[in-house]
Amino acid sequence: MDIQDIKNRFGIIGNSPLLNRAIDVAKQVAPTDISVLIQGESGVGKEVFSHIIHQLSSRKHGPFIAVNCGAIPEGTIDSELFGHEKGSFTGAHEARKGYFEVVDGGTIFLDEVGELPLNTQARLLRVLESGEYIRVGSSKVQKANVRVVAATNVDVYEAVKKGKFREDLYYRLNTVPLRIPSLRERKEDIFLLFRKFVVDFADKYRSPGVQLTPDAQELLTNYSWPGNVRQLKNIAEQIAVLEKERIVDARILSNYLPVEKSSSSLPVFVKEQSKEDFSERDILYKVLFDMKKDMVDLKKLVVELLQNGASPASYDQNSQYISQLYQEVKPGTPQLYNEESGQTATLTIHNPNTNTSGNSYVSIDDTQDVEEVEESLSLVDKESDMIKKALKKHKGKRKSAAQELGISERTLYRKIKDLNLD
Repeated sequence: MDIQDIKNRFGIIGNSPLLNRAIDVAKQVAPTDISVLIQGESGVGKEVFSHIIHQLSSRKHGPFIAVNCGAIPEGTIDSELFGHEKGSFTGAHEARKGYFEVVDGGTIFLDEVGELPLNTQARLLRVLESGEYIRVGSSKVQKANVRVVAATNVDVYEAVKKGKFREDLYYRLNTVPLRIPSLRERKEDIFLLFRKFVVDFADKYRSPGVQLTPDAQELLTNYSWPGNVRQLKNIAEQIAVLEKERIVDARILSNYLPVEKSSSSLPVFVKEQSKEDFSERDILYKVLFDMKKDMVDLKKLVVELLQNGASPASYDQNSQYISQLYQEVKPGTPQLYNEESGQTATLTIHNPNTNTSGNSYVSIDDTQDVEEVEESLSLVDKESDMIKKALKKHKGKRKSAAQELGISERTLYRKIKDLNLD
């Protein structure tokens, strides 16, 4: 059976090389009995590939069962998979077979396997390695002749590094990795899928067909489709049922597409904390680093101005700030920190009245060790200062100030109250 025959049999639409590669891997691994880990985003059709593997295997006449591991509560997942004995826990009024016992001789598809608790992962690993399992509340070892096909929409390797997924189970499941491409990776298939969906829904609801104008086709193709094929099918059904216009242009189509949120490409550290706290801290650190860099650059600028015999009063732009810096590096201030060398140098500024040549000049002796006068690095002070500046910039408009700071308006109100900035 070639790839096109498989597409026809299982209702797969598309000609993307990445899709064809995934189908080819599924076809080659199906006759074997090894475990397969299907990876892909939510909505790409991972369960369809589990059916391909089962139907093209020697177990095709045996049972097949799909289990959504993320939908079963942690307290009952062991009982669901491996069964339990009567009285093994509260509510166990009779013995029950688990999925591995029911599907003996066939294939079990474990969807969202990354959601399994660690204790259940240990039980699953034993089944994969020895084909043995024990019912909950029993001491009798039972055998399971079951092929396991697992799927996940999360990065399991990252979960392994965080200690949320067993490394040995990951490598045991990942004997043959099978990755299903997202819809945005197979743009050439998007319009084909949409056309098939609208025809099916037109027949189902006995409504006229839907046609897309060229600009609508372009919008459809360039949309990111975070929900993948499932989302595309949902949009096609909405248009087939709700839209009165049967020729749909980009303006009409955009009414059915959720607004995409722009995301920053800046690298950030992600920790287990609330999104709100993370945004505030990230912005505050960035502001502090930028302020330190700007301070060093401006101090260097003032030194250059003094070397050229200029007076800070002659510079109208930022004159107040430059005057402040001038006071910091005027005669009597003995140190200047060089960030590039990491050393503190002695700074001496000679007044033209005391110099016989009539010129001001600056001499820096970087051989002396002088303590650096440190600025306050209190996060509370810096946070208070930035909020004041944002409010002043936007003339007290808190909504605009919150947007400037990159935090919610509610958070800004709380910060103003906590810092007594009213």
